Amino acid sequence: MIPKRLQEIIEDFESMEGREKVEALVDYSERLPVLPDQTGQNHNDMEFVEECMTPVYCKAKVENGGIHFYFDIPAESPTVKGLAAILGEGLDGASPEEVLNVPNDFFLPMDLHRVLTMQRMNGFAAILAHMKRLATEALGKRS
Repeated sequence: MIPKRLQEIIEDFESMEGREKVEALVDYSERLPVLPDQTGQNHNDMEFVEECMTPVYCKAKVENGGIHFYFDIPAESPTVKGLAAILGEGLDGASPEEVLNVPNDFFLPMDLHRVLTMQRMNGFAAILAHMKRLATEALGKRS
């Protein structure tokens, strides 16, 4: 099952046509939350998403049973920032179990493959896979 906010984002993209999807990604990239002060630019407590061509760093913080994801992605990569922002916003506050239950191909109905390269789509899947790994780790810490 897909968390409500992520489902809303998917439905928004489903209703858009080609160029609108790219513009929406740029809008999302501008909404990507800034890193918490303690994270800074040194990435010491962030993890590198190795499968992405663009340098993507991710951190998960669990509060009150929900996960909040933080990303650091270069400003010159608005598409990747937008993809991460979609996942960050769509899964913000979700439980680790909810994150793990998101289908790996949840984004297919968004038709982003029509406006993005396969490499970007693979990166999108890689970011989700990394978030799922962090959710798994969060579950392990709860036990």
